[in-house]
Amino acid sequence: MLENPVWAALSGPQACFAEASGDAARFLSDVGPWCAVADPGDRRGWADLAELTDRALLSAPALHAPAGWEPVSVTPGVQMAGHTMTGVHDPETVELSETDVPEMLDLVERAQPGPFGKRTIELGRYVGLRHEGRLVAMAGERFRLPGWTEVSAVCTDPAFRGQGLAARLTMAVAAGILERGDLPFLHVSAENAAAIRLYERLGFQVDHEVVFATYRRAG
Repeated sequence: MLENPVWAALSGPQACFAEASGDAARFLSDVGPWCAVADPGDRRGWADLAELTDRALLSAPALHAPAGWEPVSVTPGVQMAGHTMTGVHDPETVELSETDVPEMLDLVERAQPGPFGKRTIELGRYVGLRHEGRLVAMAGERFRLPGWTEVSAVCTDPAFRGQGLAARLTMAVAAGILERGDLPFLHVSAENAAAIRLYERLGFQVDHEVVFATYRRAG
């Protein structure tokens, strides 16, 4: 299941956010850009995906698109799972809601944690830290699949990095996930060695390598 989390989410707990066609699905465009096929090695899924979009962002341990699709970008990454970790609530965190989305989008623009849309907040619980009223760091939940919830959008304003805010927020989000009875997992670029070391210190372990790849229909 963790090897194809986007499909597990879109065909399961988060189907309400999905556009689907046969063995392919994608999040609604204002929720996020992620797409998935039931089996990345099956041409039928890619044919179904072509019914939904001409450009697709996917993640899996390995992706080899069939003829008719061409890669735009491929980034190596790792998936990390918190099989035995414990979270920690933080009394200084604030719950974020739809009214905070403009500030969240502004922070994403400055910190560049990855894709985040106007309705991404609807996927789960998001928390943040403020300095003099300004949102300077946040983290939340993105993909939900049976027994697992992804920690995502962990980001800090560049002016406030090095203060441990990302670690605090990650642990706060993980605490909520664990209390709900799920286990936390997350994704990170393979080149971001500092982030991988941080998450290992927090109790996450590398589960397997993945790729984040954008493909477009050829021609």
